[in-house]
Amino acid sequence: MELGVSGTLLLAVLLSLVLYFFTWRRNLKKKNLPPGPPPLPLLGSLLDINTKEVHMSLMKLGETYGPVFTVYLSSTPAVVLIGYDCVKEALIDNGDVFSMRGHLEFTYLITKGYGVLITNGERWKQMRRFSLSTLRNFGMGKRSIEERIQEEARYITEEIEKIGGAPFDPTHLLTLFVSNIICFIVFGERFDYEDEKFMTILNLLKEMFLLMSSSLGMLINVFPKIISLLPGPHQKIFTNLKKLKYFVAESLENHKATLDPNCPRDLIDCFLVKMEEEKSNPITEFHFDNLFGTVLDLFFAGTETLSRTLQYGLIYLLKYPDVESKIHEEMDRVIGQNQCPSVEDRVQMPYTDAVIHEIQRFADIAPLGLPHKTGQDTTFRGYNIPKDTTVVTILASVLKDPKYFKNPKQFDPTNFLNDNGSFRKNESFTPFSLGKRSCVGESLARMELFLFFTTILQKFNLKSALAPEDIEITPEPNTNGVMPRTYEMYVTPR
Repeated sequence: MELGVSGTLLLAVLLSLVLYFFTWRRNLKKKNLPPGPPPLPLLGSLLDINTKEVHMSLMKLGETYGPVFTVYLSSTPAVVLIGYDCVKEALIDNGDVFSMRGHLEFTYLITKGYGVLITNGERWKQMRRFSLSTLRNFGMGKRSIEERIQEEARYITEEIEKIGGAPFDPTHLLTLFVSNIICFIVFGERFDYEDEKFMTILNLLKEMFLLMSSSLGMLINVFPKIISLLPGPHQKIFTNLKKLKYFVAESLENHKATLDPNCPRDLIDCFLVKMEEEKSNPITEFHFDNLFGTVLDLFFAGTETLSRTLQYGLIYLLKYPDVESKIHEEMDRVIGQNQCPSVEDRVQMPYTDAVIHEIQRFADIAPLGLPHKTGQDTTFRGYNIPKDTTVVTILASVLKDPKYFKNPKQFDPTNFLNDNGSFRKNESFTPFSLGKRSCVGESLARMELFLFFTTILQKFNLKSALAPEDIEITPEPNTNGVMPRTYEMYVTPR
């Protein structure tokens, strides 16, 4: 009798689940969302997506379902956009609808919804305006940002000279270069490359970035409440976060003691001035949480992404020595051996400029970009997309769009040169994304890339122990396309 009751209950549960499943699927079809792989209850589209190569999985799905399709993160729909035309139509032509930042659970766990990258509304407007004005218009005391980058590039050349002709992995030096520039902008000082505090900051940030790029990081975005409570290496994120917060708080107190409101030295000074101006505003956005969130945003966007671009750039030049030779020829003609490279030289160096653009395009270090979401109900390409729907723009599909780049899967600087050798813009070049949510540090990044490569190549010839045909330039497998392979190089003085 008991067995019969148990069997009846089990059958009832199974029938209920089947009924729920088909009702749920029927309701999805009624919404007229873009097509996509059939989702499963709770799991959504997880079985159709490789969490170690998410962008590749989504681009593969685009071959079946077209440039606009839907995947499900658990039970939550996300609309995926493929190719430049589709992404531009959303972020530029319909920017008012698609300019909201989508909720990214992993990043939210770190910033708690403060800063620039993942905020919306008035907070985002004020923090973005503040960050842009600081990066673009602030001369950093009596020294310009360009001068600071030039100086840091010279420090790196000195470090390389100390190595002599021995082979070395450039990853650490590249991180030091870009991190010290951000430290100068944020804290008003550069650190010695052996400084213990500096090394601690870099290690904390590196660990967090690697976890964010891992399969576990991707799963946290799908099942945040469950996985964040489980033990594992991802718990180190929160320990690291406390240490970073303490460092920023300590620096803030030091800045308060030496602040001259009429002559701010760095971003923290500028923030303190705004805090004082708005101290009587009960809903001000200028408080420590937003400062800490903004500092984290700048470090993540300005160190990890740029250092990896530089890492890719060097290995591309090792792979294609003819490209390096052409840069040397152009540099000798425009700058020579004794003059310090300047951003003004870029206009007269179209080939070098084209190579740097191609490095960014081909490296494609943020293939998924950051998620957007719709600010209102909308119809896009004949499909209904409700308000607050997550929208994923696959930047990899834009930077490698065959409609705009010939041989998009090959490294080719002529993508940015016309027939007479002049620099040619390409509208599908979007490593900093598009529209209102494009990267606030774009101008800074472009300056760093040009000054780094010209300073290094002015002094050195780049060499590899491997033959060019044996150098592997694809990303490290199973890292979601963001991690370059490790390699060694050496240099000879020019």
